[in-house]
Amino acid sequence: MADSSSSASPNQKYRQYHPYQDLNVPIHNLYNLPTSPEFLFHEESIAQRRSWGENLVYYTGSAYVTGAILGAAKGTVDGLRAAEPGDSIKLRVNRVLNSGGQTGRRFGNSLGIVGLIFAGLESGVTYVRDSDDFLNSVLAGLGTGAFYKAAAGPRSAAVAGAIGGLAAGAAVAGKQAVKRYVPI
Repeated sequence: MADSSSSASPNQKYRQYHPYQDLNVPIHNLYNLPTSPEFLFHEESIAQRRSWGENLVYYTGSAYVTGAILGAAKGTVDGLRAAEPGDSIKLRVNRVLNSGGQTGRRFGNSLGIVGLIFAGLESGVTYVRDSDDFLNSVLAGLGTGAFYKAAAGPRSAAVAGAIGGLAAGAAVAGKQAVKRYVPI
């Protein structure tokens, strides 16, 4: 590994990357790697939060993966419970895999859509309010729940919106508690 203390001077902005340092190969200044993050535009370095596109990918992807894992676990349990006494091992394994895959796919898609709606609403609320605080997440959770269950009627939408707002508020409060009390 390259020793950054011996190859970078105090005035120098870049550390010297030398992959052949331990091999005593006479190659110097092979690569100059920056020590700070690089941005294409200056405006990107000023922002202290993720962009709407990064939020969209993050929330949708993490919700999909979480839903797929939870759904696969539930489907696996359901497949194990549905096994009949006369089934062969091959048939039981097939039943477990099919049930886990089907339920995982369904849960993953559903939670992925919830993450997509949440990311869009949170970015929109942040843009409209022009502030980045916990209220954006709560409002986005409220809107996500209401929008996701809007087809079931206004009462279901209101209940789902309240649940979404409470869940988002609990997630933000939990994140703040972890930041404050858990030394990481």
